[in-house]
This record gives sequence, C-alpha cells and structure tokens, in this order.
Amino acid sequence: MIILQCRNRLDRRPFDGILFKARHLIDNFFCKFKEFKRIAMRSDKTDRSFAAMVYLIAAIINSR
Repeated sequence: MIILQCRNRLDRRPFDGILFKARHLIDNFFCKFKEFKRIAMRSDKTDRSFAAMVYLIAAIINSR
C-alpha cells in the first residue's frame, strides 16, 4: 500500500514510507511538468520534437 491512510482507521494496513516518499517526488515532478503548456497540450508534430521538449523541460525543472 502506498497511499497514506487516515489516523483514525480501525483496520490499519501496512504502509511503506520509502515508497510513499518516492511517489510523492514523482507526483511533484509531474505537477511542475504540467506548468509548461506546450507539453500539457502535446502540440508537437513529431515524436522526436516532443521527446526533445520533454528533455528540455526536465532540465529546466532540475536546474531550479
């Protein structure tokens, strides 16, 4: 189970904190990724130009 549960839940299920932290980082990255309209709308004509834009935006996000 990855998603954090309510504290008052009677039937507690196992929780992996490391996996939850990794998922949170990935979710945050995609949130930042969607700030760029061109990628969110997928308006590139070719797969190659789309991949180049993905790499460029990932580099910009990583440099912040």
